[in-house]
Amino acid sequence: MPKFIDAHPMNPLTADGVSHHDILHNEPENKLYCVLEAPDRAAIEKHHAKIGIRRDWIHEVESARH
Repeated sequence: MPKFIDAHPMNPLTADGVSHHDILHNEPENKLYCVLEAPDRAAIEKHHAKIGIRRDWIHEVESARH
């Protein structure tokens, strides 16, 4: 399944409980970086729309891990 990475503001989310290896955060810059698997970009947009988060960008990526 394709992988995507996106970035968006942390607010209103917090770093509390962020421990999943596919969610990276930079609190001083108020940014979250999510690595997600989804069938397409539209699924990523829908996923974030459910909680009212607008992404700065979305890129399809590949992992070097096997």
